[in-house]
Amino acid sequence: MQEKLDNWFTYHSPDDHTEGPAAVTQRYGRLRAAGKAFAEVIVAETPPSADQSDAIRKVREAVMTANAAIACEGR
Repeated sequence: MQEKLDNWFTYHSPDDHTEGPAAVTQRYGRLRAAGKAFAEVIVAETPPSADQSDAIRKVREAVMTANAAIACEGR
């Protein structure tokens, strides 16, 4: 478990990623764009409310968790 904690709570520079920084930056960008598009649909199709805010927050969380999966290279 300590190895996992060390990995999860360490900064992972795109420069150190096995795919290289350009590929990683593109992957992050695609995730952010998809998350933003989904959040925009949520805003367009739901009334302003606590549920709308929660839905957007969860999209943000999903994007951040997906970014972490890339940064940690699945470990």
